[in-house]
Amino acid sequence: MAKILLVEDNEMNRDMLSRRLTRKGYDVIVALDGASGLDMAASEDPDLILMDMSLPIMDGWEATRKIKASAETQAIPVIALTAHAMAEDRDKALEAGCDDYDTKPVELARLLEKMERLLDQGSR
Repeated sequence: MAKILLVEDNEMNRDMLSRRLTRKGYDVIVALDGASGLDMAASEDPDLILMDMSLPIMDGWEATRKIKASAETQAIPVIALTAHAMAEDRDKALEAGCDDYDTKPVELARLLEKMERLLDQGSR
């Protein structure tokens, strides 16, 4: 069972997505802000990170840059989750080190496909 770190500050989004992923068989752990997400990436060794980009304390862009800059966490795939749907937002997420990008509201089938592709790559 893959361990997913969900970094999301919005309670409704967090609860909905964590419940749906748990029903699909994932072990979901949650961080409420970018700084906690960064800490949990190192301490929990998740198989994949779903990173909201608009977060308190440290935004998702900065948290992802730090995750990808650390030797111990750089191989963890990160999918950016954001309500920003412009092409430049996708480019910004990829430049920050995200491995993929998905828009909110989350379409679960599309997100699961992206997650499975990254998990199957077995880069870890």
